[in-house]
Amino acid sequence: MLMPEETTDQSNLDFLSFVDFAVGKTVDELPEVDPVSMRLVLALHRVTSALVYDLESTVHRPSGWSWPGFRVLFVLWLAGPCEAKRVASLSGMSRSAVSALVNTLERDGLVTRRPSAGDRRAVDLELTDAGHDAIVSTYSAHNKREQTWTDALTASERLVLIGLLEKLASGTAAREAVKRS
Repeated sequence: MLMPEETTDQSNLDFLSFVDFAVGKTVDELPEVDPVSMRLVLALHRVTSALVYDLESTVHRPSGWSWPGFRVLFVLWLAGPCEAKRVASLSGMSRSAVSALVNTLERDGLVTRRPSAGDRRAVDLELTDAGHDAIVSTYSAHNKREQTWTDALTASERLVLIGLLEKLASGTAAREAVKRS
């Protein structure tokens, strides 16, 4: 952990070390800020951003789709055919984002879209055989990259982190955020 006086040379800052710098500078100006909460959220966000960027650039873009496109294919692979609004919910995306992505995925022959039998306003989505083959082969590469990231932790540290993240995800703020989506 860097102390604010150790961070006067901003030229040495990088994506992750900026967290220490930001916390120190913020607490100097706003002493009421909780530095531990700030550090946790900034670190979590930055690691998540770096992880997503890495997965997208090394696995998903070479496969021809974006991170959001992967998320849609992943949900359809595991949840099976379902309404677009369900795909949006399970992927953590908006309905409009899913709709826009499905246009591309359908054009590429990975997903089919048809009117829902139960609700004329709804659309059911399903992977094509080509979509299934694409997500299965890409997920193997995706998981290898996940393993590379998690190799920094011991097996027991991974389980502790999973438990802590699940606890954070079930907290009041997370429940409120899910209700808004």
